[in-house]
Amino acid sequence: MGSEVPNEFKLNSCPSDGISAVKFAPTTSQFLLASSWDCTVRLYDITENTQRFKYTHSTPVLDCCFSDGTHAWSGGLDCTLKSYDFNSGMEMVIGNHNAPIRCVEYCPEVDVIITGSWDQTLKLWDSRDKKSIGSYSQPEKVYTMAVSGDRVIVGTAGKRVLVWDLRNMSYVQQRRESSLKYQTRCIRAFPNKQGFVLSSIEGRVAVEYLDPSPEIQKKKYAFKCHRTKKDGVENIYPVNAISFHNKYNTFATGGSDGFVNVWDGFNKKRLCQFHLYPTSIASLSFSHDGSMLAIASSYMYENGEPAPDDASNPDDAIYVRHVTDAETKPKSLAT
Repeated sequence: MGSEVPNEFKLNSCPSDGISAVKFAPTTSQFLLASSWDCTVRLYDITENTQRFKYTHSTPVLDCCFSDGTHAWSGGLDCTLKSYDFNSGMEMVIGNHNAPIRCVEYCPEVDVIITGSWDQTLKLWDSRDKKSIGSYSQPEKVYTMAVSGDRVIVGTAGKRVLVWDLRNMSYVQQRRESSLKYQTRCIRAFPNKQGFVLSSIEGRVAVEYLDPSPEIQKKKYAFKCHRTKKDGVENIYPVNAISFHNKYNTFATGGSDGFVNVWDGFNKKRLCQFHLYPTSIASLSFSHDGSMLAIASSYMYENGEPAPDDASNPDDAIYVRHVTDAETKPKSLAT
């Protein structure tokens, strides 16, 4: 399927079990990090289509990130935060949570690693000294997180959304409830730091604004997506993944319907839809310059355990797509 599209290719040496996250390096579209349920974190060289490095956890890895071009961080079901130095090949256990680590993010403005866990805490880690610099209670299990400048937006169970100021963690800056009816699946922040996009398990996306003033809050809205109609029956799918285009503030969403859509959130328009991928879209990542989009196609057990010998089970795969302005640029900016 994906490999027949001329402007995209499938990565070699893909993980052998569910892909939990794909993340491009912060300053180059050459390197991509992927974490997986096969207990690995892999570094790919996109230009060569090769796997450069691989390191492992003792259990499935649920998230990963870069802090710079040579250091990766990851956490998962082993409750352990690890860092890996690609230059030296050294890996280091940095610390632990009391339950699985669901989210790992880096904030360049404050130079901290943030981990969110099912133990209902957020922890901050000094990326240079490799040590914990604080633990902060959350109202529920952490499901998703997004860094916006020097703030972190946290989505938890119970549809709660919290905005924390990473420079002053003594109190929660904002407490909100998701405007969507069902469980939060993913939150990502607008590159212009004005707001964030939140998706749910029930085919909807909300566009939210950080400024609490009533006139700005009036602009927030939600829309339906990742739904298909067949024989008069509507199938509704979880929206698992969101990634922003840094330059245009447009964003891609990936759903369990196997589709990727690109949206202009400010003008409330869908810009395009890519072809159908083999199975659910588990994670998405635009490169820093917006020229590439990494697409993790990975069955997420929405319909339960597949039969082990079922030949129709698609392999887990990562596709890298060269995206164009026509697919990502708001129409209002088009010349």
